[in-house]
Amino acid sequence: MTRLAVEPANTGTLDQHGELVAAFFAEHEAVPPPGGDHGELPDIVRTALAQSVDGTAPEAVHRLLRDYPPETHLSDHDGLGGWHVHFSRNGTPARRWVGQLIAAKLALVVAGDPAVTLGRCAAAGCGNHFVDQSRNRTRRFCSNACASRTTVAAYRARTARNS
Repeated sequence: MTRLAVEPANTGTLDQHGELVAAFFAEHEAVPPPGGDHGELPDIVRTALAQSVDGTAPEAVHRLLRDYPPETHLSDHDGLGGWHVHFSRNGTPARRWVGQLIAAKLALVVAGDPAVTLGRCAAAGCGNHFVDQSRNRTRRFCSNACASRTTVAAYRARTARNS
């Protein structure tokens, strides 16, 4: 769920995982917003992630909880007989549905969920957020491309100095 928060914060949309998100919406009877427009939600989430990574007051998470209050309930919608927690009702309009899920998850992260570590990419000019699922929680980059670009730039700077 936290990865779902990172995508609209970094890209402004959920389109990057088109089929996966479409299946997720369909499973929960959420109709995607026209043109993938999630309004101001990506900006609020971006601010919430930054506040979480920076360790500042979680004002944006408070705003998410106020504007998209989760509707916590148990569901066994998958028909497998296993109950699990949902933060939004099936059939809720997609923008609200996504907002409620993200609000609930980021509130848990800010409250100290030990299973989730958020980070901001260390690559020059990037600044994307990511969920650090590495074994020792020391990930520094949002992607292999940013890590490689940083490594190549450092190598070129060293060889230029040594020439």
